[in-house]
Amino acid sequence: MTDRGIDCGHDHAPRAVALSDDATLERAAAILGAMGDPARLRLLERLAKGGEHCVSELAEAAGAGMSTVSQRLRVLHERHLVIRRREGKHVHYELADDHVAELVLAALDHAAEQRG
Repeated sequence: MTDRGIDCGHDHAPRAVALSDDATLERAAAILGAMGDPARLRLLERLAKGGEHCVSELAEAAGAGMSTVSQRLRVLHERHLVIRRREGKHVHYELADDHVAELVLAALDHAAEQRG
């Protein structure tokens, strides 16, 4: 038995692996949790593929009310997945950075490969 309580029957050389600190893991889990809702993920996909949109455009595309979409966007904004800018009465949203687009599109690509 090893110090982890599991013995696979092989001798393994210790590996030096730099792991993330607890605060980073908590933030990453919160990001993935925010992305884990299909309706919010759909908004992220639309922003990843179509760039900036105002709330009314996103609500119309989603077939949902503006207040519902605004609440979803609020969660995404709190997790730093989207940024917003105000133009008169309209609020426009876009992805916070390329990392978000990569996460969203990679997750969707991976999910699409698992069909069948």
